Amino acid sequence: MSARPYRAGWIHFTNVAPILDSLALPPGVTALTGVPTQMNAALLSGQVDIANISAVEFIRHADVLSALPDFSVAVLGPVYSVNLFHTVPLRKLRRVALTAQSAMSVALLEVLLREWGLSPTLERAEGEAETLLAAGYDGVLRIGDSALREWYGVVGPLGDEQTMPTLPHAGRAASGQSVTVTDLAEEWFRLTGHPFTFAVWAYRKDNPPPPALVQAMRVARREGIGHLADVAERHARKLGLPVRVVQHYLWNFRYHLEEADRLGLHEFADKAVPGHAELTFGARPGEG
Repeated sequence: MSARPYRAGWIHFTNVAPILDSLALPPGVTALTGVPTQMNAALLSGQVDIANISAVEFIRHADVLSALPDFSVAVLGPVYSVNLFHTVPLRKLRRVALTAQSAMSVALLEVLLREWGLSPTLERAEGEAETLLAAGYDGVLRIGDSALREWYGVVGPLGDEQTMPTLPHAGRAASGQSVTVTDLAEEWFRLTGHPFTFAVWAYRKDNPPPPALVQAMRVARREGIGHLADVAERHARKLGLPVRVVQHYLWNFRYHLEEADRLGLHEFADKAVPGHAELTFGARPGEG
């Protein structure tokens, strides 16, 4: 009887396109895709063996999970796709709608609110920011590709001399409503001076990935980063955004889990999950 395939679970947002777009799975590896909360659950339930999961879920389950030592989705400063859209100043927030798609972004928002001394009511609600703001929420948390599009809808179109505007972003939604976009990764940087690591490639400690898969991921990452303009052009068409905006967005990301990223990850772990188990990472092999 042949061994079952090693199962990967990918969250294939644009921000990981430089790794996943050209990834050729080696023999014996299969993959499925989903949103962050789906892949978090799939890894913890054993439906998949490795996934690029929310860093907060890695922290919460550090007793059973380890992570690849040289893969991350991190930024130093703004991320543009994890946004709090709001119609009142932050200090006046009363009701905030949260997406159920991302445990990571919710945890980051909760940390920032505590640091700011704010305690608005947080409610689960799905929908575009403009719709939810019009329905009575004065803040809406949005993530991923849709958040990037909605961010551009508020602050764009951008002038020829300017790729990305100064933070925080203020503008008007299509309805004419005045909206401010607070970038949560930028606020983390203001608070700590560290990068923010949104995701790691985690696996159960008792079932590490085959070396051929990790090597294939490294090859794909080199290909993607080396041809970032092509990746940006392809995804700009899908998103309906200018290529230069998507290219700048992808330039922002840190995909190698360097020491600075780990420092930020450990600081976030201490703030978000006090008393968490020690975070563990696989041995860092050569790039090959």
